[in-house]
Amino acid sequence: MISNQILQNTIDGLKSITRIDLSVIDTDGQVVASTYPDSDGCEAEALSFVDSPADSQVVQGHQFFKVMDDQHLEYILLAKGTSDDVYMIGKVATFQIQSLLVAYKERFDKDNFIKNLLLDNLLRVDIYTRAKKLHIDTEAKRVVYIIETKHEKDTNALETVRTLFASKSRDFITAVDERNIILVKEVKVGETYEDLEKTAAIVIDMLNTEAMSTAHISYGTIINDIREVSKSYKEAKMALDVGKIFYSQKNVVGYSKLGIGRLIYQLPIPLCQMFIREIFEGKSPDDFDEETLSTINKFFENSLNVSETSRQLYIHRNTLVYRLDKLEKSTGLDLRVFDDAITFKIALMVVKYMKYMESRDNY
Repeated sequence: MISNQILQNTIDGLKSITRIDLSVIDTDGQVVASTYPDSDGCEAEALSFVDSPADSQVVQGHQFFKVMDDQHLEYILLAKGTSDDVYMIGKVATFQIQSLLVAYKERFDKDNFIKNLLLDNLLRVDIYTRAKKLHIDTEAKRVVYIIETKHEKDTNALETVRTLFASKSRDFITAVDERNIILVKEVKVGETYEDLEKTAAIVIDMLNTEAMSTAHISYGTIINDIREVSKSYKEAKMALDVGKIFYSQKNVVGYSKLGIGRLIYQLPIPLCQMFIREIFEGKSPDDFDEETLSTINKFFENSLNVSETSRQLYIHRNTLVYRLDKLEKSTGLDLRVFDDAITFKIALMVVKYMKYMESRDNY
């Protein structure tokens, strides 16, 4: 169904071109859009016209037209005046609204199809049958983006994304819940994951400037067949969660760049607890003071380079060595040794994951 605002914009545009007043009345006799105030007195005539076999008629200085949608009466259009020119404009307006009904119904059908595709609610044979009926290419390369906005039901953000991709008829924008906007984007020949990252950055910038909205974006892997859209969607969902845990400083996270975080995210919590207990003998690696944690993180950032880490921390090299020795005594892990460093890094990530899951369960 077309919104009343769309109908109002349509007849306002037609009046500005033709200077003919128009009004749209629904089958219950209610005026839903009008360019002039005295159309309110025509409801009774409109209701009588609903039962008339005629497609158009002249009543009390107005020409009445039936707006049909697939042989079903949707609206009554009124054109003010009785001349042949008014009749012609009325027919044009009727055709325009009927075309809008078809376009919006097709968009609605495509939207439903994409939603069911994302949620894996369709049989394989139904996917190809419905895609063919809706003129959707089944073999185009695509990728799924999830755009999570700060506020629920952020209509400004949704309209901004729709506007950004409005000219690209092979892309689909929908929503499966109140916070996430889903973009199923066609991937052109030669496009890489770096290009997908740039597209996400453009969307972030547009949302910040146009919709005054902050967002996080994740995306799945590029797929080659329409039945794999749900796979890319599930990957994007995982990337969104993993990004919140391990890459909270990033606004854009791709599934292909999740690294070891993707593996940790799929571990059962009891196994994580056992790992921490066995490695640290009941202690937790995040129980260290702020100074020790900042030293550890900086050491990892600099690929276990003692000289560069001490320089960036503005401390003497021997001071850093002393801190690392102290850490080794308390944990049994020497971060200057690659295997021990990997163990400690994974432990930190496991603890982050456990805390995230605990907070989500409490929420």
